[in-house]
Amino acid sequence: MNKPIRIIALTDAGLRLATRLQHFMPVATVHFKPKPFSQSVQQAFTQGDALIMICATGIAVRSLAPVLNTKHSDPPVLVLDELGEYVIPLLSGHEGGANNWAHTIAAYLQAQLVMTTAKPYLKPVYTVGMGCERYCPQQELAALFAQALQQTGLTEAQIHSINSIDIKADEQGLIALAQAKDKPYGTYGTVALGKMEHLLSTKSEYVFGVVGVYGVAESAALWAAQQHTGQAPELVLNKIKTAKATCAIARSYPAGPKLPLNSLINK
Repeated sequence: MNKPIRIIALTDAGLRLATRLQHFMPVATVHFKPKPFSQSVQQAFTQGDALIMICATGIAVRSLAPVLNTKHSDPPVLVLDELGEYVIPLLSGHEGGANNWAHTIAAYLQAQLVMTTAKPYLKPVYTVGMGCERYCPQQELAALFAQALQQTGLTEAQIHSINSIDIKADEQGLIALAQAKDKPYGTYGTVALGKMEHLLSTKSEYVFGVVGVYGVAESAALWAAQQHTGQAPELVLNKIKTAKATCAIARSYPAGPKLPLNSLINK
């Protein structure tokens, strides 16, 4: 999350949860019973701050309704109950990154993710994207892969494939990692990966100058997910990195079943 983050709590239990979240996200600031409440929340929202609101969903909706603009410009908003049992991406789920952020927070808290924008009856395809320096050791790549799974709460069994850019088609560490995890290893050219540019969490001019895309790990994960379902992908985990490697996770849902027209009549 590259935006300023505000955690807003209204109860003592909520404050304890907010403090716990701040340990996970040291850049976040905690606001306990800010006054005047609606004005404070609206000001933070309009200036682009990402919000974690530990309160009733109704309070969040009524407070933010007067300042909502569009999903393309509004910052992400999550709503959590005071016990941290549920995480709801309330606003800007896809475009603003609230869905991805909610995955990360839910995994950290071991909470239930309440995703209303996805199709829960469809099983998503999860794909890993990785980039690395030449001759990066398999052990470092494996440790980063494990960290990515831990941060998202995913298992190895849920991962469909490991992917990278085509200049890494012969990268032995990545090949060995894919073989060790019994996953397909896919590589793609800059033209294909470039089509994912609008979905990247960050863009590196340096990486673009070296390999021709603004981010290898995220682009490869996103493109691979789209290829497996034919549907729009999204990042589940923004790029994480070590000194020598990067890793990201994307997902895509397959198209839902097409119902016959007569099944929609008189329902």
